[in-house]
Amino acid sequence: MKSFFEAIAWLFEEILMAPHDLMRSLELDNWWIANLINWVLWGIICYYIVYWVKQLQIFKDNNEDDQDTTAHSFLK
Repeated sequence: MKSFFEAIAWLFEEILMAPHDLMRSLELDNWWIANLINWVLWGIICYYIVYWVKQLQIFKDNNEDDQDTTAHSFLK
């Protein structure tokens, strides 16, 4: 049983946290590159949020958006 938990620890420490270790070491070497990666990810997130809001607006303009406030029986 102990080897099972050690395997889980190895998986998380060596495999799943490898990108975080890379970012940590990259920040010590070059702060600008490490933050450039963060800004690119934020840009991608902002793009998809704007896309999502535009899609919601399209559905609202076509009256396909059901905004019934009595979705649950206890709200009547």
